[in-house]
Amino acid sequence: MTAALGTLAFLTTLWLLVVLGAAVLEESGAKIAAALKGKSREPQPIVAAARIRPRSRVQQPMRAPARWRAAA
Repeated sequence: MTAALGTLAFLTTLWLLVVLGAAVLEESGAKIAAALKGKSREPQPIVAAARIRPRSRVQQPMRAPARWRAAA
């Protein structure tokens, strides 16, 4: 009797895995197939070229003469 219940539990679990696997493949099977072929399933979004501003020049620090540093 124990073997029959174990077999029934095993077959029920196997059936559940098959049903869930079929649901996953139905949902995303096309994406998986496209990925395996190395192609994109969805069209790529068009990216507009952005204008890049050049950085403003940073002024180099002014070196003060030794006389001014001593006065500070």
